[in-house]
Amino acid sequence: MHDEQQRTGAADPGTTGTTGMTDHGPLAGFTVGVTAARRAEELGALLQRRGAAVVHAPALRIVPLADDSELLAATKDLLDQAPDIVVATTAIGFRGWIEAADGWGLGEPLLARLATVELLARGPKVKGAIRAAGLTEEWSPSSESMAEVLDRLLDHGVEGRRIAVQLHGEPLPGFVEALRAAGAEVVGVPVYRWMPPEDLAPLDRLLDATISRGLDAVTFTSAPAAASLLSRAEQRGLLSDLLTAFQHDVLPACVGPVTALPLQAAGVDTVQPERFRLGPLVQLLCQELPGRARALPIAGYRVEIRGHAVLVDGELKPVPPAGMSLLRALSRRPGWVVARADLLRALPGAGRDEHAVETAMARLRTALGAPKLIQTVVKRGYRLAVDPGVDAKYADA
Repeated sequence: MHDEQQRTGAADPGTTGTTGMTDHGPLAGFTVGVTAARRAEELGALLQRRGAAVVHAPALRIVPLADDSELLAATKDLLDQAPDIVVATTAIGFRGWIEAADGWGLGEPLLARLATVELLARGPKVKGAIRAAGLTEEWSPSSESMAEVLDRLLDHGVEGRRIAVQLHGEPLPGFVEALRAAGAEVVGVPVYRWMPPEDLAPLDRLLDATISRGLDAVTFTSAPAAASLLSRAEQRGLLSDLLTAFQHDVLPACVGPVTALPLQAAGVDTVQPERFRLGPLVQLLCQELPGRARALPIAGYRVEIRGHAVLVDGELKPVPPAGMSLLRALSRRPGWVVARADLLRALPGAGRDEHAVETAMARLRTALGAPKLIQTVVKRGYRLAVDPGVDAKYADA
């Protein structure tokens, strides 16, 4: 997937059985935004294999390690004055640090220095990177939580100790401040830094799609990506609209609690998997998004309204954006007549001509493949042909 907006609805090639239905995947009909700069292709592929359409717009870029003067300065500082403890937070960051040091001719001295200190690993991936470098960690938490690392350090006492913390793209203010408050000297090791993307157009398109509800969910795999999207929205005067979209219609899904912090600070609730990995993040979306879809019994069919498609008795029916706008307007009060004027207002950029409603409605019926799902009420408008007994249940929905 390139660093530009990508949208594709392709799922795994499904097998068509005797019923003519396709195995469309749990995310079919949903559009998911991917803000990752790193491992975006992997995440996008996982989503597409489960049927989702994917919009990719990297919210940040990574400064090349070998060109980072701050990392070089921090490395020389640690070689000149040994730390008592080194906290490694990410596998890619730790490996990149060693590789950058090699490029500067400091690889061997750095490894020799790290072999003499108390080395803490935030989780199993970091532990693997440490051991691959020929080193051994002193301790690693089972939870992969920086909070647990902090608790251990404070429990063992840090006053007067020099602690180097490998930063993972952003400062860790709560972590660092707590150590300093307890009397430690903290040295940040900025292994790689996040910067805004050079080309902001894809990020702007993702932002616009979120606000217009063209996306059903947006995924975040790092706190800097979340902060970058919020910052860009603020620069464009759209922060309030973005927060409203996240609070009501578009699901923000974060790979873990650290990633969620910028959104939570802005008052946005997020969903997170129990295990902080891409696979569990995708599985969480497979549970959450279908659970949020509107399902109605209409004209003897079970109709499930998703982001850009509809399931009619389990068969996926892609629907044009205008048709989806009409269907959502009708589904807000199933069985009740919705006037053409109200439907016209629901159409994006339709103007004042009610003929646009008739045209979009004809295309919607064709896309659904079951014309009797929507009834025309002469001189009044249209209604969903909900099954008997359903009208009252959904009257105030």
